[in-house]
Formats: sequence, C-alpha cells, structure tokens
Amino acid sequence: MAIASESSTPTRRLYLGIDVGGTGIKLGVVDDSGVALGYAQIDTEHERGAANGVSRILDAAKGIVDELNLSWDDIDALGIGTPGTMDIRAGRLLHMPNMCGWDEFPIRSYLEEQSGKPVAFMNDGTAAAYGEFWAGRGKECSSIVMLTLGTGVGGGIIISGRSLDGEHSHGSECGHIIIDGSPNARRCPCGQLGHLEAYVSATSVAQRTLEGLHAGIDSSLTEFLENDSSLSALAVFEHAQLEDAFAIHIIEETAVYLSIGITSIMHILDPDMVILGGAMNFGAHDTESGRMFIKTIRDKVAVATFPVLAEQTIVDFASLGNHCGFIGAAGIARAQFMATN
Repeated sequence: MAIASESSTPTRRLYLGIDVGGTGIKLGVVDDSGVALGYAQIDTEHERGAANGVSRILDAAKGIVDELNLSWDDIDALGIGTPGTMDIRAGRLLHMPNMCGWDEFPIRSYLEEQSGKPVAFMNDGTAAAYGEFWAGRGKECSSIVMLTLGTGVGGGIIISGRSLDGEHSHGSECGHIIIDGSPNARRCPCGQLGHLEAYVSATSVAQRTLEGLHAGIDSSLTEFLENDSSLSALAVFEHAQLEDAFAIHIIEETAVYLSIGITSIMHILDPDMVILGGAMNFGAHDTESGRMFIKTIRDKVAVATFPVLAEQTIVDFASLGNHCGFIGAAGIARAQFMATN
C-alpha cells in the first residue's frame, strides 16, 4: 500500500525509485527535494524471472501514482538499484546470487521499453549511499562512504556528488576490503579469506557467537546450542540489551573489526562522513548497545588514523532507514535526467 503525502503535487519534478532485494522490492515516488510522496513494497518472487519482476514493479508504481492523484506523465525518470554483479554502462545484470531468472538480463533497456521513461541503473549499495547523501544523514556533505550491514556487507561511495562505480562497475565493494591477511582468516561468502564481510556481517555475528558458545563460554545465549540455525544477530542484540556479557563482547568485537575497514576507507578516500546503514545497527542511537557500537568504532578509528581525519571525519548511523535505497535510486535518476534535459 502506498503512503500518500498531502503535499503531493505535479508542479514539482517527480521520480520513481526502485530498490530490488532478494526477498522484497521497495519503490516510491520521490520529489526533486528528496521527499518520498508515496511508497510500496512487493515480494521479489525471483523464481518468476526478471521480466515478470519488472511487470509487477510497474503495476505497483502505477498504483502509487494513482493514489497520489497523479498521472504516469508526471514521472520524469526511473532509478533502479539491484544487488549482484553488473555492467552499469551496458545496463545489464550479470549474476544475481539467490535470484534465479535475473542473470544476464538487460534491466535498463527493458525497463525503459516497458515504462516509456529514461532509467538510471546502479548497485543497490550506491543507491542507499546516494539516498543518505541527497536527503539523509549526509545531506550537508560533499562526499560520503556508506556501509550497509546485514546478511552481507554492501557499500556505496559518493564523491563530489557523483557515485564511484569504477571501471568495471565494482568500485564500491567495501565489504571485500581485506582486514585479515593471515592463513587462518575467516572465509567470506565470496570464497576469499579475510574480507570485512566475513567479520562484521550479521552472518558473522551469529557464527562468532556460536563458536564461543561451543567453546564453553558462559552466556544466556546457550539456549541456542540446541538449534544453531535459530541464532541470529538480532538475538545477540536482544541478549546484549539484557546485559549478557558475551553478547556485549560480540557486538564490541564487531565494532573493532569494522573500525579496521573504516580506517582504510578514510585513508584512501578521505570522505566527509562514513555512514552505517542496513538492518544490523544494534538499535543505533536509541539503545545502549547501539551507542556502545558506534562509540567503539569512533574510538578505535581515532587512534588508528591521522589526527586530522580523526577530528574531521564523522562516523554515524544512517537516518533514512529502509527507504534510503529507493530514495537514492530516484535521486540518481534525477541527476541523470537533469544533466540531459
């Protein structure tokens, strides 16, 4: 169901942003100041293929437009962010892990053909980063790096208002920074050793917790030993809120690992701000666990980087929640549309 705003009006330029995920697709109509006027979410149903997905996206989009008492002609352009490997210049999806039927799909040209609108295509991490840059926590900055913490670790880099996609469309894969070069380093889901994702994702939080429990560490989390698969990063967070010492240790350890990756990012890119988004934020500023998490990161970064970077680079949580992806996709669509019209 779309959520309409009383301020919706066709006198402003409007854009449709689309954020594709493995299980759900979020989309919304966004005005030229970054305000979401209407929003919907649909199941990805990836097994039905990309063409079917595009059809259902456009049906949902037109439903939002109708609820806002607009016409499809009021939408200037579309932006779509997806996970997986891609060729951004060619507008083509290459490989979508866990999304059968979406591989080797010409997403940009097909969406343009079906919608009758110009389409901007990007990595989902870039879309999230641009959303925070344009309308969220980083809107006062000229450059940001965003890390999205969830099942995996995504990233997006915005420099002087432009996304850094790289020559091969993989320029913002921050989750694959190497933070441990030892032969016993943790293995990333991509198959390589020592990547940031292998240490700070929600998957890693659960794995490291289980390792400690199996080693005999005393914790209220021992109830999960009867069913390892039921343990999640959310459960660790909930037990940390109940002051379980081991759960608190796991969150603090995650922050230490993350600070190593952030320090490298700061030394290479020197952004105004590093923003942490995604589902795994341990409650952000609203909980003791979240406040401890961000403070530990800041403290560790401060002693590991140059003083000027420690003093002037902000590290903080994102502010747009799960809307940042479609807002950012709409924002990049806007930027490309304005550059050519």
